[in-house]
Amino acid sequence: MRRLPLLALIFIAAAAPIPPALKTFRADAMRAHDKFLASDLLEGRGPGTRGDDLAMQYIAAQFESYGLEPAGDNGTYYQRVPLLGITMDATKTSLSFTKEGATAIGPLKHRDHFVATDQSQSPSSTINSDVVFVGHGVVAPEYRWDDYKGLDAHGKTLVMLVDDPPANAQEPDLFKGKTRTYYGRWTYKYEIGAAKGADSVILIHTNEAAGYPWSVVRNSWGGETSYVRLTPGQPALHIASWITEKTAADLFKAAGYELNALTQAAASRDFKPVSLGYKLTGTIASTIRPFDTANVIAKLTGSDPKLRDEGIIYTAHHDHLGIGRPDERGDAIYNGAIDNASGCAILLEMARVWANTKPAPKRSVYFASVAAEEQGLLGSAYLGQHPPIPAGRIALNLNYDAIPELGRVRDVVLNGAERTTFYPSAENVTRQMDLTIVPDPEPEQGHYYRSDHFSLGKVGIPAFSVEPGHDVVGKGKAWGDQMSADYREHRYHQPSDEFNPNWDWSEGVQMAQLGYWLGWDAANAATLPNWKPGDEFRAVRDRSLH
Repeated sequence: MRRLPLLALIFIAAAAPIPPALKTFRADAMRAHDKFLASDLLEGRGPGTRGDDLAMQYIAAQFESYGLEPAGDNGTYYQRVPLLGITMDATKTSLSFTKEGATAIGPLKHRDHFVATDQSQSPSSTINSDVVFVGHGVVAPEYRWDDYKGLDAHGKTLVMLVDDPPANAQEPDLFKGKTRTYYGRWTYKYEIGAAKGADSVILIHTNEAAGYPWSVVRNSWGGETSYVRLTPGQPALHIASWITEKTAADLFKAAGYELNALTQAAASRDFKPVSLGYKLTGTIASTIRPFDTANVIAKLTGSDPKLRDEGIIYTAHHDHLGIGRPDERGDAIYNGAIDNASGCAILLEMARVWANTKPAPKRSVYFASVAAEEQGLLGSAYLGQHPPIPAGRIALNLNYDAIPELGRVRDVVLNGAERTTFYPSAENVTRQMDLTIVPDPEPEQGHYYRSDHFSLGKVGIPAFSVEPGHDVVGKGKAWGDQMSADYREHRYHQPSDEFNPNWDWSEGVQMAQLGYWLGWDAANAATLPNWKPGDEFRAVRDRSLH
């Protein structure tokens, strides 16, 4: 008789049983969902448009056809998310950098030099404010970092760099080294500027710092942007803007500085704000459109009489950018086939398989196709504040966003899972699926803070996205890296992100199987997962559990 080593026996004892439903996932179903959701009929699924309404109705109809219960408002599948759409009117907007006795820089040309939104939600705002360079615009006591150093930012125009202050040889882990933190996200820059009473915040775009080319900024922020309606007295920027690197360099040069030199100076704790001696002057005009969109939510009730009041939740955003600036082919529909019709296709197929799982897991399973992700995670933020059950009863959130469909992979990115007590289960499941968990291959992109799981993490729910790695079976990692870079450069947030009948949906099947198995473990676990001690979300999770 052959004897197994003790380590192998321990592994087998610890191995999670393979759910039989894994064999029932259908690539053709995912392909069909993506083909419809990314079709020109849906006109790019811009929030508050006919096309996105069609997408929501399609997703709700699929949930209903699977026999899942509605988990939205008033017995429906829809959780209403009220928003304001704000579009800068370029014909009535004129902005320049001016200085008495000097030639004005401007009027700046919309989309070519800058993009901007009036976050004060006013139809028109007049601007006349001093321009101050504040480095990275970061206040981080835990890193002993303050880019403002006593500056009274009230009424100022703050120009700042995207990304975190960089690590250095003496402090290689400063701001987590190469991994972008929330301090490096554009959302933080606008939030801190508004909190300090600034009139305007202008971000300097570079491909390296932003992680994407100017075309992405132009396409993402050059049209309508959506916001939750401001509450009385809530601070807001009159101008939330990006400018090109060349525009910034021209401004700094006119002010007697070099952009590169001040960028280097901003890498030090000793950096102090630099007044550029110019003002931002002019008027920004906007059209404002109130509208409703919705998170589409369904439920599979758990089988355990006590634990069914707890649950897990899968998410994938249904929106994209709608109709925008035409590309060189004249195509103005931003179809979002990868971003994120692919995630919705996987969510729907998982919903179908879960609906046919007998018996149901102990905890309930929720499926939420969320709204307005491209506008700043607005739908998932609303879901986090208004979950179908209290956040402290939600064991886990698994999110799907932009799955490239290149074929089966050998590795997977579960960015954020390592920060939770659920991680040993994730390691166990991936090991049995012959998948290696790898770190985020693009940590400088700050992916954790760029997708909907972040909204649920902020309310304490252990949350992360399921993302295929780049080591594609039969093609290798180098090829996968090349495909990722090609997508980001040539299709991400562009009309060319269109359905391709030649995509290999075995990757979608693999990622759906993984998500199902992870969800199965969390839905049947004896205890609720938590964030590990010291994590930024641990305190709010602990409060939610009591």
